[in-house]
Amino acid sequence: MTRSDRRTAPAPGRLANHVDVVTVRRDSTAPTGETTVVRLLSLLPAHWACTPCSVGSDRIALRIGLTRTVDRPTVHRAVSGALADRALEGWTEER
Repeated sequence: MTRSDRRTAPAPGRLANHVDVVTVRRDSTAPTGETTVVRLLSLLPAHWACTPCSVGSDRIALRIGLTRTVDRPTVHRAVSGALADRALEGWTEER
């Protein structure tokens, strides 16, 4: 385990302090990931700690920080809501 793994890995019996969300392009006519990641981040709450982990033409991975008021279901609802925006047509969340 590397030093960075220790920072992000939850201690035994504790919940992770982030959730990784992956979105994929299902329609080849949809904009690529480089454009979509900017749009996606702009549609999520501005106060959330969101970091793109990887951005490819057909796949985006985001790491979103969890807090007492931002839990996994809240994150997935917000991402689903953002992906419903017409600007993100052709992209879906991978679960």
